[in-house]
Amino acid sequence: MTTATGKSGTFRVGLIQMRSGRTPAANLSAATTLIGEAKQGGADYVQTPEMTNIMEVSRDRLLGAIVDEESDANLATFRELARALSLTIHIGSLAIKVTPDKAANRSFLIDPQGEIVARYDKIHMFDVDLANGESYRESRNFRAGEIAMISDLPWGRLGLTVCYDLRFPALYRALAEAGASFLAIPSAFTQQTGEAHWHVLNRARAIENGSFVFAAAQGGKHENGRETFGHSLVVDPWGRIIAEGGTEPGVVFADIDPAEVAAARARVPSLQHGRRFEMVEPMAEPTHLRAVRAPT
Repeated sequence: MTTATGKSGTFRVGLIQMRSGRTPAANLSAATTLIGEAKQGGADYVQTPEMTNIMEVSRDRLLGAIVDEESDANLATFRELARALSLTIHIGSLAIKVTPDKAANRSFLIDPQGEIVARYDKIHMFDVDLANGESYRESRNFRAGEIAMISDLPWGRLGLTVCYDLRFPALYRALAEAGASFLAIPSAFTQQTGEAHWHVLNRARAIENGSFVFAAAQGGKHENGRETFGHSLVVDPWGRIIAEGGTEPGVVFADIDPAEVAAARARVPSLQHGRRFEMVEPMAEPTHLRAVRAPT
């Protein structure tokens, strides 16, 4: 794991890289140990990856292992840990049962008092068939979210997203236009898609929006047979990777200077330059031209 050393006026991010298995209690133990290491390393904001509590493809095993939010022991422990460590803990996501046959892929932002200050349900469902025969139907087990979420940290505004959301840039532009200086992208990218797209997509979201990206990841061969890419990333607003993990569990640290957001946006003020436009079908005539054409 790499560490980006900072300077005065910064805050420290600790990204928790995990290899979650099928047992929520074991995953909780692994996560709390790594969060403790992040605190010891000086982190002010800690983020865990997508599916912190369970990695399971079997529908029956997944729904049999998870519970609703009020009953979830993992969430209760993370809230107590945030309070005990006086630490902002962002749980990248937990599988939370919302109906007898559906879960939510839900992020939780927990403040140093142990209070949940933001929840976000992953909007975009990973329903894909990959070239190597891997097939995923997230929508079969999970209910898609419908609400984008931002929340204020002591250092600036955070936009919450999860994994496959990364491929939908309009979401990140909306978060940046709503004031987000930091974009959270906790993930469990597959090995195949990660090798091809992980770095370039995270860098693109940072560059397009002049924002920091914090992306804690799952990595390695999981108990259920799935392999994830790892490589937790911190990307600065100019698109430079300033800290990166490998594939093993651990903590990635980076010191963040929020002033870099304003500096990048001043150099390329694209957030101010967006314009509405009309899309027309081939051979069609734009409405503004139809409006001014002289009668025949």
